[in-house]
Amino acid sequence: MKKLLAIMFAVLMIVSIAACTKPEKPVEQGKVFNIYAWNDEFKGFFEEYYKVPEGVEVKWIINPSDNGVYQQKLDEALLNQENAPADEKIDLFLAEADYIGKYVDSDYTMDISKIGFKNASTMYDYTIKAASDTKGVCKGVSFQCCPAGVIYRKSIAKDVLGTDVPEEVQAAIDTWEKFDEVAAKAKEKGYYMTASFAETFRAFSNNCTKPWVDDKGNLQFDDQITAWIDQTDKFIENGYTLTAGVWDKEKTDQMFATGKTMCFFGPAWYYNFCMTNAMDETDGCAGDWCLVKGPQAYFWGGTWLLAANGSDNTEMLKDIFETFTVNTDVLKKMVKDKNQYVNNTDVVKEFAEDASYGNTAILDGQNDIAIFYELAKDIKWENHTNYDQLLNEGLQNKLQEFYTGSVDKDTAMKNFYQYIKETYPNIVVPEA
Repeated sequence: MKKLLAIMFAVLMIVSIAACTKPEKPVEQGKVFNIYAWNDEFKGFFEEYYKVPEGVEVKWIINPSDNGVYQQKLDEALLNQENAPADEKIDLFLAEADYIGKYVDSDYTMDISKIGFKNASTMYDYTIKAASDTKGVCKGVSFQCCPAGVIYRKSIAKDVLGTDVPEEVQAAIDTWEKFDEVAAKAKEKGYYMTASFAETFRAFSNNCTKPWVDDKGNLQFDDQITAWIDQTDKFIENGYTLTAGVWDKEKTDQMFATGKTMCFFGPAWYYNFCMTNAMDETDGCAGDWCLVKGPQAYFWGGTWLLAANGSDNTEMLKDIFETFTVNTDVLKKMVKDKNQYVNNTDVVKEFAEDASYGNTAILDGQNDIAIFYELAKDIKWENHTNYDQLLNEGLQNKLQEFYTGSVDKDTAMKNFYQYIKETYPNIVVPEA
């Protein structure tokens, strides 16, 4: 009997161990991958460089960013995320620097470490910080880093300054005081210094030392914002710039060969997204451009890929994140073929130190990665709020009404405050 019991116990132990060591069934992944975005930029990179798993259909839901439309449509979908059918749940959505905090500080995004993704040491720290909530939990990644500078027209610089050499042009505009002086010289020669009243806005706003809204909910104007308004008042009054908005056709038409504007402000994505006129085969002026730092270092924008809570495609999410942050073959192609400044310090350092590399699409062979590489060292992530997009746009839109002569300046500012009251009633604004 004792021997029989021993044999039975041994058999039970073997069965128990076998049950414990039985491989877990993989979590079934969804067959539809839904991505929310505000333009086709990342869609283009995705379709060219990412191999979608067999049997998965990718659906893009794209709405314009202007006036907060994208956020509105995205928010509606996220509110319905829990109850949405599996094939309609958001898996991945894009966010910009001006409002990313709104989403990473919510339950609508997930901790990407829970899907097996680990941030690489080659990713720029500020891109990780921007995608992390107040507890330091990271909810997504960025495929790009966005240091920005001044992209100047060489032929115009030569006429105005007597030189088009980057080092010499930089020395001529390395402070805002010098920049303003060159603007006066350009005007005398029949040129504009910039093509939009808001062209220099980001160079100022990304150097603010305090946020738009303080911890008590009060609106506050940083000295950098005030300095931008003062400069723009002067530029409009003296005819140094146009009254066009940063995305307006009147501005981008200045990038044709017939344009009369010397300076444009932007990062690497600006080439492809904004300067297609300059690269037009018939009417453009590709090669007549150079990049310099300008009056002060700044960054502009950036696109983050956020993991939507409730996604049933977590394996694909992880794979996408890895493709656009650590897959060096893909990232090098994005630099060489798409003029991108990617979010991988090893990759951009390699290009920055490569004497044979140059941007031939628009800059006539100048190594812009070397310039951006140095500028990226100064990027900090601070003084941002969830209100930034609409406050930045609102200020520019209301002041444009003043600069085009529709209203006086006092009315323009009153209209800005009224816009804030209607858009964000919780923000305390100055009395009209």
